[in-house]
Amino acid sequence: METLVLLLTVLLGLRLIGALGVARFAAWSTCGAYALALMLIVTGATHFVPASFADTPVPTHADLVAMVPPWVPFPALMVYLTGVLELAGAVGLVLGRTRRWAGLGLAVLFVLLIPANIYAALAEIPFHGAPATPLWVRIPEQMLYIAVALLARRSVAGSTDGKARTATESVTISSPR
Repeated sequence: METLVLLLTVLLGLRLIGALGVARFAAWSTCGAYALALMLIVTGATHFVPASFADTPVPTHADLVAMVPPWVPFPALMVYLTGVLELAGAVGLVLGRTRRWAGLGLAVLFVLLIPANIYAALAEIPFHGAPATPLWVRIPEQMLYIAVALLARRSVAGSTDGKARTATESVTISSPR
């Protein structure tokens, strides 16, 4: 739930900044890309926090390994892999040239993580000492992340309206007279 609050707070804050005149954040899609990137940096980093940090407010690698369904091979490695993918996706969202592919890749990743969310909810796996998040919360939250990742794909570097520029709009060609 904290990740949802982080995403929405940053999204609305960036959009407010855009409404106040910062052109980079004039489009919801760009704000979504940056907000999702920040959320992924936070969540991706937790994939690498050792279990010895269990007494801190930060979730650990062990908390995430517990969520992996038993039929998934090498659960610890899968948690590291998804952490790397989240961090790479965050970088891809911030770099305008890779934003479309990053948004698509993250949407696919979020879909692939749904079974872990279902397993954790149905098996009532506690998360960092807190009770398991119910399925009716997990699935809509995951759908929102997918939607924001797909929305972020609409944002292109150099464009404040979220639309790609055509070659004729980006380059002015002068003809000799």
